[in-house]
Amino acid sequence: MHRPEREMKDGAKWWVLVTVGIGTFMSALNGSVVNAVLPVMRRGLHADFATIEWVVTIYLLVVSGLLLLFGRLGDLRGHKTWFVSGLAGFAAASGLCCLAPDATFVILFRALQAIAAAMLFANSPAILTKSFPPEQRGQALGLQATMTYLGLTVGPSLGGLLAQRWGWRAVFAINVPIGAVAVCMALRFVQREKIEKRGGIDVAGATLLFTGLLGLLLALNRGHAWRWGPPVVALLAASAVLLSLFVAVERRARSPILDLALFRERAFSAASASALLNYIAVYGILFLFPFYLIEVRGLGPARAGLLLTVQPLVMTVAAPLSGIASDRIGTRTPTTLGMALLAAGLLWLSRLDPRTPLIEAELALALCGLGTGIFIAPNNSGLMGAAPRARQGIAAGVLATARNLGMAMGVGLAGAIFTTALRGREEPGALTSAVDAGFLAAAVAAALGAAASAIRGAGVEAGQRTR
Repeated sequence: MHRPEREMKDGAKWWVLVTVGIGTFMSALNGSVVNAVLPVMRRGLHADFATIEWVVTIYLLVVSGLLLLFGRLGDLRGHKTWFVSGLAGFAAASGLCCLAPDATFVILFRALQAIAAAMLFANSPAILTKSFPPEQRGQALGLQATMTYLGLTVGPSLGGLLAQRWGWRAVFAINVPIGAVAVCMALRFVQREKIEKRGGIDVAGATLLFTGLLGLLLALNRGHAWRWGPPVVALLAASAVLLSLFVAVERRARSPILDLALFRERAFSAASASALLNYIAVYGILFLFPFYLIEVRGLGPARAGLLLTVQPLVMTVAAPLSGIASDRIGTRTPTTLGMALLAAGLLWLSRLDPRTPLIEAELALALCGLGTGIFIAPNNSGLMGAAPRARQGIAAGVLATARNLGMAMGVGLAGAIFTTALRGREEPGALTSAVDAGFLAAAVAAALGAAASAIRGAGVEAGQRTR
């Protein structure tokens, strides 16, 4: 039976959870707050739309490209080291963003913030997995997911309040005291684990992965803006070549940044695929539903933002309960059920029209939130539990990479379907049809995720041990 690196008192592990939760809340809050105040930032910095979009884009690109590297470094040098560095770096970079004189410096400091965020994302699940026994792993990861959803839920309203009262710089300033508290708690409560085996860093693999993901995410993120023309095709082709070379290098590397043997475990590969498909579906919703509320139904941004909080609120309630249940019944049933409910909710959303009662639209959105909340914690637990103890950082990096790739692919695919369905059409129902087509595609992704969860096998049932 797996035990933490050193036997922890029962209260100590919960303080670890609180510490990791604060870091998780801070990063989730930052993402949702920044997205909500981009128009205010654009006016305050006198920047154009193309420039201000890079405040979000650069963060996504850098985080995604570095997750596996910092997961590997956590396995080699200790997860606490990189986690604390990430907390401190995130707070410091937030302070720099607050002081930035123009948009160029904001983008530069957001890249620094993304490096620190990659340290956090790649090591948080590994710290929790090593701090809690297997029979409580789902509960711990479920509570961490709750902190994520809380950050996403309060972010837009808090960001609007801060920006209205003190300006856009306040949304970055708030991270500094939160980060300082989290650093002090991490130094006090997170244990420095014993490193069982040292190794080197696969520089070639890290470079190929970073550049390959950079090309892929840039193509997906900017594809609809570039009308899916030759530049996007060239980026996708270059990305395919670079990622293929990455796989070839990893098969021969003595200390690979990604241990491809992990994917021989059906439980691990199925959980990774399910996570990717879940985030594709969820971020399709986040992209499309505002268009339905504002463009189709004519709601104002404030009311639309309020209605959008239904999904993360339901997820906040469902995630910890599902995590506790998965510790008792295993991960296959709740993950499959969760993805099936998400697919059903998206199918319901794909039937919306301008006359649909708003309460019906909100119920469909709540069903999507319920499915996602049921899915996340058991899937994270199954993925982390399927990886050996010496590969927990890599496993956490894979999980975070699947999340960020899913985000970019969800928005990119939804945008591509939306703009393609809308192109050349001016009739009154064209916008509704385009939104519905995007929801239907997201429902297909969720259904594939349910199938992937269903075939993960008995190895992820209750009581699975981290080896």
